[in-house]
Amino acid sequence: MQIGTGEIPACRLLCSAGRALRAFSRRGIEFPIRAVRTLKTTRVAIIAATCLLTGGAAQAHEKWFYEGPRMPLRWDLLSRPMLLGFLAGVAVLLGVSYAAWKFRGRRDFIPGPEAFGARAERRMAFYGLVPAILGLHIAVPLLVEGVLGRLFSPNNAMAPGYAHFIGLGEVLVGLCLFYGGMARLAAMALAAIWLAGMGVVGPEPMLENLHYLGFAGFFFLAGRGPIAVDRLLFPRLEPPAWMVGHAPTALRAGVGLSLAIVGVTEKLGNLPLAGAFLKQYPFINFTSKLGIPMSDELFALCAGSVEVYAGLMILFGIFPRTIILVTLFPLNLSLTVFNWGELVGHLPYYGSLAFLLVWTPRDRDLWVDGLRLGPLACDPPRSEIGQCTSPTGCSTPRSSSARWSSAPGAWPGRPVGSATSSATGRRP
Repeated sequence: MQIGTGEIPACRLLCSAGRALRAFSRRGIEFPIRAVRTLKTTRVAIIAATCLLTGGAAQAHEKWFYEGPRMPLRWDLLSRPMLLGFLAGVAVLLGVSYAAWKFRGRRDFIPGPEAFGARAERRMAFYGLVPAILGLHIAVPLLVEGVLGRLFSPNNAMAPGYAHFIGLGEVLVGLCLFYGGMARLAAMALAAIWLAGMGVVGPEPMLENLHYLGFAGFFFLAGRGPIAVDRLLFPRLEPPAWMVGHAPTALRAGVGLSLAIVGVTEKLGNLPLAGAFLKQYPFINFTSKLGIPMSDELFALCAGSVEVYAGLMILFGIFPRTIILVTLFPLNLSLTVFNWGELVGHLPYYGSLAFLLVWTPRDRDLWVDGLRLGPLACDPPRSEIGQCTSPTGCSTPRSSSARWSSAPGAWPGRPVGSATSSATGRRP
């Protein structure tokens, strides 16, 4: 009876153990499936982040530093299914980004300087400095490449005859933009040099340097700004206000198209060049260090797609601050590898992208007023408002809402009533 009385609990125990084993076996199967799914999602996220990094890691401009025979553009590669898939992905991602841009009311994810306390007059003063800053960033590569007999970039070495004359033209344009003298004439000369380069070195290298044409359009439309020789000695050469407002758009178009074209001519449309470059510099393909090794071809396809996407985003002004920050970070990853050559060549990108990081079309009036009035027209800090800072005494307190004349004949930076003499009606 003892055995008989113990049979029921024993059966129950065995049944419970069987159910537990079956449940554990099912969970054991489900757990690996969930783990595999999680690992796959993580892997996809890591690959996506790696693609963003490869876009800049390979932005060293292969043609600048590749040592070997010249490799022409391979148009036949553009019909390969894998490459067409990457291009379709870029188009879809661009469309989704534009829809999100419209859905957010054209508001970027990254706040502008106004979110950090920069008032309108402060931004206006900053815009007054921009032409001088950009003039420096474009003058340095023009001077360096002109002296070395190269057209805009290290891979465009010119024949001795062209090197003397066109190189001298680059130097003269660089000096004009550096000092701000005859800047609009220098901009037209820069555009003429770019067009002449079509016949000297070919259309492809000039399209890769389309940002120089963008700079030419910028300085022709905006001039060299208030901190320039032109403002002091040649004021009649400065552009009218209606032209100044279009200058940032011309610069943005040149820079965006240049980045997108380089992504095609040096990577997507020239995979043999990208592969040969990665063979000479194998450390550029760093994906094996992350545990997700990519072939050189896949790495080049990812890098080229990111460059095309970033360039088109900048061109159309979609989430400009976000995409510029994403572009600037990897753009500097290879700076310590290729040293001064890459630093000088990328200076125009640094200056233009930094400016476009701040500027928005909503600041059009501030942009025009900043170039007209100059950075010294900025109002004093709030702590100084109402305080007398003159050693001879002040009759009226300083105001933060001083009005400046916008009449066509008024001097930039002069308060209302000081552009002409009250007694003679002539400029003092």
